[in-house]
Amino acid sequence: MLRLILTVIILLACCNVDSYAHGEADQDEWDPVSAGTLTTWTAPLCAKGEIVIQPFFFYNRTRGSFDSEGKYRSLPKGDKQYQYQEQLFMQYGITDRLEIDAQAVYQENYIRQDGVSAHKNGFGDSYLFLRYCAIEEKGWLPHLTGLFQVKMPTGKYQHLNPDKLGTDSMGTGSWDPGLGFILTKKLKPFLFHADAVFSFPQKVMVDGVKTRYASYTNYDFGVEYFLPKGFNLMLEANGYTQGDTWQDGERTVSTAVNYLILSPGVGWSCDKVQFLLAYQRVVAGVNTDANDSVVLTGVYTF
Repeated sequence: MLRLILTVIILLACCNVDSYAHGEADQDEWDPVSAGTLTTWTAPLCAKGEIVIQPFFFYNRTRGSFDSEGKYRSLPKGDKQYQYQEQLFMQYGITDRLEIDAQAVYQENYIRQDGVSAHKNGFGDSYLFLRYCAIEEKGWLPHLTGLFQVKMPTGKYQHLNPDKLGTDSMGTGSWDPGLGFILTKKLKPFLFHADAVFSFPQKVMVDGVKTRYASYTNYDFGVEYFLPKGFNLMLEANGYTQGDTWQDGERTVSTAVNYLILSPGVGWSCDKVQFLLAYQRVVAGVNTDANDSVVLTGVYTF
């Protein structure tokens, strides 16, 4: 399915690229609107006093997992694991170059394992962000924005019920400050985005055990291709890497996590509202679930 969607996106791009060759404004004046990418940050900020609200709706289905050696193992026959997740992302422009953001997550987890079913819903961990535009795009210079973020432990992470089969685990319990940078570059009719965010979890007690999760890195790359009449195509790659966990001063071997996600999508936008429908697939990883996801998001600006 992923291969088919990627093929369609490439064909559409090839068929429409000529329509932008003549009669368009200079690239510096070209300022398309869209819902952006799913996970990759976009460097431009909202204007001073502007409020932007963006809900996300995820359906995540687990088809298997990648073990500590990166080998894929499908779920046993008859087992099921899936999740509905709702996210709300909000932005507010303090100035034209400084923005504060927040993100909240609510999730519903379902699992069927060895003939036993469990379900639990609740809030996950939340985030606060502060973003500052250091350089606005000019000529060959990309748009550059710095990022400071804090993950807050608002999701349940301890005193889990064994009968819930892990569905009541909603967060990690740690406060995770992080720093990063975001790049955006216009090359009409394409818009390229890239980011890297480095996070540093703080120590936390989990069921009486002193726990320190390793520092982790999120790195993302996304490209948008703009079509006539408000449509655009999106392709994104998202990576994550984290080392082993430490418990009571001892390293827990083979607990490192990493994964790579590919996400094609299609969007439609006007000045006031923007929409994006996308498909995500975990294509490789270590100690992580192999998920397929359908995502719908929209943006509304006040």
